[in-house]
Amino acid sequence: MSKVLYPGSFDPITKGHMNIIDQACGLFDEVVVGVLINPNKKNSFFNPEERVELIKNIYKDNGKVKVITAKGAAVDVAMENNCSAIVRGLRGITDFDYEISMQQVNKEISDYKVNTICFFADPNYQFLSSSMVKEVFVLGKDISKYVDDSVQKKMEVKTYGSKNIR
Repeated sequence: MSKVLYPGSFDPITKGHMNIIDQACGLFDEVVVGVLINPNKKNSFFNPEERVELIKNIYKDNGKVKVITAKGAAVDVAMENNCSAIVRGLRGITDFDYEISMQQVNKEISDYKVNTICFFADPNYQFLSSSMVKEVFVLGKDISKYVDDSVQKKMEVKTYGSKNIR
């Protein structure tokens, strides 16, 4: 069984993230979406449990997707979950530069047991990031092109309350 880890903060999960998950599901038997807890990130919109709930809801009908929370290095999470590779999404050259160095470190840390596989995001999502989505949302603009309806609704309820959704 081919099993890979797709790690990230997913705060919030975007259609770009979903595009990478969908691509990975097309090639692997199981995609473990790892919501990694980064203690250095202080300005999160959703707590880890909310992020897991949103992702599980989006992929509830896809038996290939498993969602977990984890702390620590992605390579350690991959090994703990018997994943043979880490999936990464690339938006541009800056992502590539970072990922090429990380893949070598991850290989060495894992004793060459964990590989890194990069997927290019579809052109519609090459610019997309969770930070951008949060910024656009805070400015009161429409984010429906960037996130699943359930994510937008949860962001609105969290910000405006259930009775004051835009």
